[in-house]
Order: sequence, then structure tokens, then C-alpha cells
Amino acid sequence: MAEIFIKNVAKTFGTYQALHDINLTIEDQEFMVLLGASGCGKSTLLRIVAGLETQTTGGVWIGGRRIDNLPPRDRGIAMVFQNYAVFPHLTVFENVGFGLRMQKLPNDEVTKRVTRIARLMHIDQLLGRYSGELSGGQRQRVAVSRALAMEPDVILMDEPLSNLDALLRLEMRAELKGVLAESNTTAIYVTHDQVEAMSLADRISVMHQGKIVQVATPIRLYRNPATEFVAGFIGNPPMNFLSAQSAGIGKWLVAGEMLDGPSTSHAELKFAIRPEDVQLADAGLKATAKIVEPLGAHLLVTCEVDGVMFRAVLDSDLTIRPGDQLILAPQADRVRWFDPKSTLAVH
Repeated sequence: MAEIFIKNVAKTFGTYQALHDINLTIEDQEFMVLLGASGCGKSTLLRIVAGLETQTTGGVWIGGRRIDNLPPRDRGIAMVFQNYAVFPHLTVFENVGFGLRMQKLPNDEVTKRVTRIARLMHIDQLLGRYSGELSGGQRQRVAVSRALAMEPDVILMDEPLSNLDALLRLEMRAELKGVLAESNTTAIYVTHDQVEAMSLADRISVMHQGKIVQVATPIRLYRNPATEFVAGFIGNPPMNFLSAQSAGIGKWLVAGEMLDGPSTSHAELKFAIRPEDVQLADAGLKATAKIVEPLGAHLLVTCEVDGVMFRAVLDSDLTIRPGDQLILAPQADRVRWFDPKSTLAVH
């Protein structure tokens, strides 16, 4: 069992507090993604689990054993870095088997593990080549293979695909998810790329200013953001926001239109809707098209609604030009409402 339990972890660098009271449980064999913008603390948290940083307060357990007082080599973890860290003077076989040699495993066991992992990662035909002869994607496969060959309880990955081009990232994401599912390894994966996070994760921990602001499955995170920050951060393009004024119990005035909403004591809320959850209609929000971007299967139309920028994803067969007057109807069950003071979701 390799359940990870992070309790009350905080980290300060001088006067700067990088992490604030982090509590997180990662289930055995779960693929957890730490997602957030640069500087949010996600890599610092990963490095604390790895033993490359020491927390200021709190503790970390793996499989019921406290490990934050152990050196990295005794924690049962393997790590994959952004810059590959592949040894150029060694062959692919020697790179993948490097950690196994350090553990003084018998030659036949090293060969068995290296061959199996290389086949899984589609680099078995490269085992005799040196890393200098490999492409970036191939070197990254070698780095992941070396980590998996150790059969760790936990594998930690710090933006391992960020140096690859878009098509190669897509290919590597699919391979990585399949390989980790087969290896039965618990994984923590750090990224700022939400598409990467949504496609890979069993659950995502969204981090902001040194705190975890929501932990959920990708779909739940997308459909039910717990805070205004998560709603605006997740999604490309992100959610639209408009001010809403109370017009009676369960009634809200949004951009001059009366909409049904939550029955609360708030005088004002924020109305939020994803761009793909609106459609052209005879009644709804009045909008003026400003920018029209044909994106193949759909149009991304940037509008102005009540003086605020508002994006809509519409059918590519429509003919819309800048300056056109549109009426956009939000899909009622996809609307989210937020308290403008606490920024928390209101249900």
C-alpha cells in the first residue's frame, strides 16, 4: 500500500511563506495532479514529499510510515524531472538500469526489469543507443522508464512533458497514463497545464498562493468549481462572470435579464457560465460580437455583455461578424453562482 498522507505541511523561505497548512490524502495507486500557476507552491510540495526540501511544520506519511525524517533514497520514491536528467555517456539500457545497478541487483533481474519497462514505454528498440542520439521525446521516455524500473511505491513527476512540442505531449500523455495504470504505482504529477491535468489525473489538487483550494475529479472540478478562482482558472477559455442583483427569492437580475438562481439572503452574487454552455436564442443575454475566431469545429466569439467581456463557443456553421447583435441563452443547469465577498460557490 502506498497511500500518501500530508498533514499540516507549511514551508517558509525567510519571510516568504510558500505553503500554508497543506492537508492532502492521496489514495494507493491514485494519479494525483498538483495544478496551479507558477509560484503557487506545487513544486515545493512535491520536493518536500521527495525529501529535496524540508517542511517548516507538518509531516508526510507513505503507506502508514512517516517518511519526512528519512533521506530520499529510503522513502520508496522515484522522481522524473523537467529536464530529463538522462546520462549522455550511458546507453539507454544503462540509463534505465542505473538505479537497479546502484541497488546491486543481479544482472538477470536488471535485464528483466529494463526489458519489460522499455517495451511498455516503446523504447525497446533503442536500448543500445546513447542518449545524445535520441530526440527529446525519446529521452523523456528513458527518464520515465528509469523511474518505473525501480518499482517505487510512489513516482513523483515535476512538469516532465513541458519541454516537448504539442503533438509529442499529446502522445506522451496517453502513454504515461496507460503505463502508470499498469504499474500500479501511486503518482503525484506537477503541472501548470490544465489540459494535461484534466487528461491524466484521477483527481486534481488546485493550488493558489501556497494553499490547496479544491481537490476533485477532473469532471467535478470543471463542472462544480468550489471558488471563483477555480472557475476562472480551469477551462480554456475560462468561465464568464457577470454581476447579479437579487430581484426576489430565487430571482436574479443579470445584464438586464431575469434569471432563476439560488434562494439566499445575498443582495448580490456573481453569475458564471462556461463559453460552451450558451447558445443563440430568442431570449437571454444581449451581446455585441467583437472578435470572431473560427477554430475548426466551432467559433470562439468574444462579445460584450453589459460592458463586460464575454466569450461564447458557437457552431462553426453560423455566420457571425464583429458588430452583430446576439442573444445568448445560458444552459440553466450549467450556471454557477459565487459570493463576491468570500468568492465561494453558492448553491
